[in-house]
Amino acid sequence: MKYSILFDRNADKQLRQIDITQQRIIVNWIEKNLRNTDNPRRFGKSLKGNLKDYWRYRIGNYRIIADIDDDKIRIIIINIGHRKDIYK
Repeated sequence: MKYSILFDRNADKQLRQIDITQQRIIVNWIEKNLRNTDNPRRFGKSLKGNLKDYWRYRIGNYRIIADIDDDKIRIIIINIGHRKDIYK
């Protein structure tokens, strides 16, 4: 079963605010590692505390916060941002 990728409106807006070079790196990483993958958890790490239902993906100094929906076989990207700001 291959997972599909969905961007939350907020994540799409956040991605557009990042400089173009970093945008390309993030989008290429998503295409290479998450789109049509069988196991999206192997590249990420589960979060703790009040974000315990979400997964984190690390791309350099940037992070992607995502919700993995196994029932519908999709990854919903919720937040994209610099590591110093993403968890606030």
